[in-house]
Parts: sequence; C-alpha cells; structure tokens
Amino acid sequence: MRPGVLTALLSASLLVLGAAPSGGPVSRPLPARMADTGGGTQLITAVAPGTGSTEGRVTWWDRRGGGRWVKAGSAPARFGANGLADGATRQQGTSTTPTGLYDLPYAFGIRTAPRGTAYRYRAVRPDSWWCQDNDSRAYNRWTEPRPADCRAAEAEHLITYSAQYAHALVVGFNYQRPVRGRGAGIFLHVNGAGATAGCVSVPAEAMRRILRWADPAAAPHIAIGTSGGATAITRY
Repeated sequence: MRPGVLTALLSASLLVLGAAPSGGPVSRPLPARMADTGGGTQLITAVAPGTGSTEGRVTWWDRRGGGRWVKAGSAPARFGANGLADGATRQQGTSTTPTGLYDLPYAFGIRTAPRGTAYRYRAVRPDSWWCQDNDSRAYNRWTEPRPADCRAAEAEHLITYSAQYAHALVVGFNYQRPVRGRGAGIFLHVNGAGATAGCVSVPAEAMRRILRWADPAAAPHIAIGTSGGATAITRY
C-alpha cells in the first residue's frame, strides 16, 4: 500500500474513534471558571438556563491536587415555580430560588441518613418545624416545638413533606444573619411533584449520593445561578 493511502486511512480511523484533536480550545470545568467556590475542596453547582427557568442541572465536584476540579456526579434539578432571583434582593413568598454562593450548615431528613453520610444529620420529628414568620425570634430556624411567636401558617411542619424532606441539606441563604422578608427555609432536597417554592430539588437517588459524597472537612458550598446574564453562576 502506498504511504499516502495508509496515512489517509489512519487519519480517517482516528476521526471515527474520536481520537483526533478537534483543534478547538478545551473548556475548563465550571468551578475553574467561577470567581469564588467557597474555599473548600467540594462544590455543588446548580445551573438553570435563565432566570425564568424551573429546571436545570446540579453537579457536584471535587478539587484534586494542583487545584484541578473533577466532576463527581450530576443530576437534573428543579428550581422555584417563578424561576430564580438575585439572592441579595430576593423577597420572601415569591417562589423564586435565590442565586449566589452559600455554605451548607447541616443535613436533615425524615428517613435515616444514607449509609456513609459524614455530615451532621438531624432527624425530623413530629414536632420539628422551620419557622418562616418574620415576626418570630426563631425566623429562618429549625424549632422543636414551634414557639408561640411563630405562627403555624408561617412555618413548615417538616414531617408533612414526606417525599421532599426524606433527605435534605440546609442552604445557608439568609441564615447566619437573617434579613426579615428576604426568605427562609431554602434547602437542597428530594423532588416533589413539580417546581419548588424556592428550593433546589433533585431525584431521591441523587440526593442520597450527594449526602454520601459530602465531606464537612472539605467545606462544601453550593453555587446557584444561570448559564449566562446578570445572574451567571461564574460570577459567584
């Protein structure tokens, strides 16, 4: 066989196998393109196509040696029924998911923690509530039992959300120094029937995988945003 023909056949084979270089730049992993990832070695990204989207994707990442970010898993995600809103100006009761970079204070659930969970995991009991009453001293806090100054109509009785709160992680939005009216009870939890009231949700198995993966020593954070525009996730 002539050398020119052999070269052509080898080149064609490489293209079919996908081994030939594309010639284009290799895209860096999403965390490597972000302004901030929280300073730890684990990160969850929750990305929606736009602020009006109710669906998107959650991906969890590990930072390895040399600062290299590696994808550990991914799953479809759901957001607020009215899409996403800038976490710095979001208003309570708008059914929007707050964008931004947040810590993950602790996990909780109606069901026992998945085997291998290292995160602090709080069991939901019949008297477990999350207070969302702006007039309560327990605003944006877990309470057992519900205090007298937190109206039942302005609180979530956690055990009644048997699907969503089978397993969950608290998102540190408006948590350390709560601003009244900004919003309360934002979690990463299991999917319900549809879009959320402002949380991020994923399929049940994905939530279990995230809890088995999350290492408190790695200071995991969650970054919520859009793929472009003013709330692009890369700005966080």
